[in-house]
Amino acid sequence: MLSDRQALRRRLSRLAHRQHGFFTAAQAVEIGYSHQAQKHHVDSGNWLRVDRGVFRFPEWPAHQFDHLVRWTLWSGGAGVVSHASSLAAQDLGEVDPALVHLSVPERFRRSAPGVVLHRPLPPEEHIDDRDGYRVTTPSRALAECAEAKIEQHWLNSAVSEALDRGVTTPRRLRDAASELGPTAEFGVHLALAASGR
Repeated sequence: MLSDRQALRRRLSRLAHRQHGFFTAAQAVEIGYSHQAQKHHVDSGNWLRVDRGVFRFPEWPAHQFDHLVRWTLWSGGAGVVSHASSLAAQDLGEVDPALVHLSVPERFRRSAPGVVLHRPLPPEEHIDDRDGYRVTTPSRALAECAEAKIEQHWLNSAVSEALDRGVTTPRRLRDAASELGPTAEFGVHLALAASGR
């Protein structure tokens, strides 16, 4: 039979497994770790403090999307990876942003170096779930990038790749752009024209 301590560790490990080894202070409290216990685990090297209120098991292997999970947890789970970061997460085009783009609710008030915040959150139908983070759909991410006026040749490349891979269609792309307005519509129109669609 598991001791209380072992049972706590197992519950936390199961949660962290879904989040690339990361977890928040609030999640740890919910499982049963007091703030005093959390400090003890950080001080003894059992947990790594990644950010204020965000921890990770030190033995967890690195993953290419660790930064997306980290910033999602930093946002309290409210943020959705979007814009160029969403394209990079879905391996669309050649955009590799230096900062993580996160869409957050209108009332979200935190800020930090390393993350670019966009408001408001996209509608649920434009969000896909991943392990430890959520990401805007390919159509929405492409429209977001068009609205943000990323360099047109990058947008053209990403749109062409998305169409070739079948992850969107010209119609879905136009619909997503129309929700964001004329700037998005124009960028998407140019990209579709460049791809011959």
